[in-house]
Amino acid sequence: MSIIQRIRERGAWIVFGIIALALIAFILQDSSFRGGGMFSNTTTLAKVNGEEIDRNDFEAKMEMLNQMNGGQIQREQLMPSVWNMVVEQTVMQQEFQKLGISFGSKELNNMLFGSNPPQWLRQGFTDPNTGVYDSVKVRQQFVEMKKRPNDPQVKQFWTAYIQPTIDQALQEKYQNLLTKAVYVPKWMGEKYNADNNSFSNIRFVSVPYGSVDDAAVKVTDEEINAYVKKHEKEFTVKEASRSIAYVSFSAAPTAQDSAVVYQQLESLKTEFAATDNAQQFINMKGSETPFHDGYVTASNLKVPNADVIKQLPLNEVYGPYVDGTNYTIAKMVGKRMMPDSVKVRHILINFGTNGLADSTAKKRIDSIATAIKGGADFNQMVLQYSDDPGSKDKAGEYEFSSLQFPVLSKEFAEVAFYGNAGDKKTVKVENSKYTGYHYIEVLQQKNMQDAYKIAYVSKPILPSDETVNAANTQAQQFAAAVKDRKSFDALAEKDKTPVLVANDIKELDYVINGLGSNRQFVRWIYENDVDDISEPTQMDDRIVVAVITSVNKPGLMNAASARPMAEPFIKNEKKAKIIIDTKIKGQTLEAIAQAANSTVTTADSLTFNGFVPNVGNEPKLIGAAFNKSLQNKISGPIAGNGGVYVLTVFSIGAQPGMADVEMIRQSLMSNIQSQMGYRAMGALKESATIKDYRSKFY
Repeated sequence: MSIIQRIRERGAWIVFGIIALALIAFILQDSSFRGGGMFSNTTTLAKVNGEEIDRNDFEAKMEMLNQMNGGQIQREQLMPSVWNMVVEQTVMQQEFQKLGISFGSKELNNMLFGSNPPQWLRQGFTDPNTGVYDSVKVRQQFVEMKKRPNDPQVKQFWTAYIQPTIDQALQEKYQNLLTKAVYVPKWMGEKYNADNNSFSNIRFVSVPYGSVDDAAVKVTDEEINAYVKKHEKEFTVKEASRSIAYVSFSAAPTAQDSAVVYQQLESLKTEFAATDNAQQFINMKGSETPFHDGYVTASNLKVPNADVIKQLPLNEVYGPYVDGTNYTIAKMVGKRMMPDSVKVRHILINFGTNGLADSTAKKRIDSIATAIKGGADFNQMVLQYSDDPGSKDKAGEYEFSSLQFPVLSKEFAEVAFYGNAGDKKTVKVENSKYTGYHYIEVLQQKNMQDAYKIAYVSKPILPSDETVNAANTQAQQFAAAVKDRKSFDALAEKDKTPVLVANDIKELDYVINGLGSNRQFVRWIYENDVDDISEPTQMDDRIVVAVITSVNKPGLMNAASARPMAEPFIKNEKKAKIIIDTKIKGQTLEAIAQAANSTVTTADSLTFNGFVPNVGNEPKLIGAAFNKSLQNKISGPIAGNGGVYVLTVFSIGAQPGMADVEMIRQSLMSNIQSQMGYRAMGALKESATIKDYRSKFY
């Protein structure tokens, strides 16, 4: 047996983890094919510090990740995560080379054949009966693989197992370099302990910003720009973006369109009720809901009008009723009692392309059944004969919920759910990866309840051609009548058509917030200029006409882009000045409270955590509370997060220090070390020169 097959059978559960490790190996502890344009003759997807990232390799990694997730993830969802992974891998490999970090053949040999082999290898070559790891057999298998260096299976094994193991070892070396450089001195632990044990008692007056009407403060673009320059770090954009304004015309189904679908299903009810083959009827008439030739327990029947449907007599039909975006009619095909969950054990003997000849497999399963009936140990039979790796190490046992019934092979599921506890039966399965003869024993059935076999005919409620054409006509007329943003807005106002906006659209986006997914539309936005008008474009159930309103280059945000973030802070600064100039008057807290129409509040036992009861997170107020110069004195106005404060400190103290300072020091050091990988990766990516050509390919 090959090493790949052995590991798959013994350790199939770990394959996903290993492949995932390959994809995220360099994200440290905290963390279809279409070409064109000038890049159609190259496969260079990007350059990281001058090193090329090949598109074919990138596609292969996306395919691998997709397979890990059962092929269920859309490419546009995969691309960002794979892109980040590839960039991080490249940056880290470059860093390894600079630092001279390597992993040699002797190290690999020791890792694979030493006393502490990787888990995936130990899993594949440990005798389940004795628990002994067979290193000799491992060496033999590797010798055999070396004789077949060009075998695709050998290459696959290297990619899925060996390379991730090497990558992990390199990562650990790099991580050790970083963490060993971290040191927290004793005085820092002492100060941390002292700060944690300190407390302050204050009296203060609070005048919230909400006491000043928003209409009293206006923020100009010049003030926005000045604020942005003062806070460059928060308002620096690293990636270009664009914005659009758009109008939309509904292409959703009308009441008339809905009535047509309703009548179509209404006309099928009599024939549906009369048929004695619901599955054939559904296949012939077509349905958005496929036929499930099985029963669903009452507790799991989660469909609209379930209470009514459960009461239907056999062969009766209910509906049409709305189910999501469909009209549906439901027919009661059968009723029975059924468990909500079962526990079984089984032995599988494969046949056909997966194993033995059919007749040989049948003889073997019959012999196994006879042996078990004669007293043979079931678990021993599983270990010796079963071809199901998923249950080999657990005595052939599985537990299934009735919700899993549809994904199980029909023959297997019917024994488990339709029989009785204690049943023993051999079934032949030919429609799944577990094709073969199964000897099944039903160990347990729980929560017996009513169950129903129901057939559904569902038809989508879709817009008619007339509805879509009418929306298209409106959109075409609008697009033809405008030539820039000014005429766009004027016509929308005249027609009383709402103008909506979509901001921060990136060049590689697939989805536009508020509109939906349309990669070609995003490409149009980046292939045209400000004031250009789009052709009518269908987005879900709308026809959209858009105008490009802004092109936002990397660097400091302009006033329009920064306003949503900056304006609240600038308004608070202006409100703080108004409050200080007009409301903070008097020489005592009581006088100030009266002038500001507020009250004097007492806050006891404040700590350095920044939180003030009934006020919120106010670091400036907390800082003043521990200012010894303010004891028994009135502070000046303090502009905080939520308002302006004036306080007096009447005591600052400390609780007895009970904590172990050395333990605190070690904890601080551990916290810093745990962040080193994440911070190092961020710094390396930040300083890297990355040229991204993905938009030329996707």
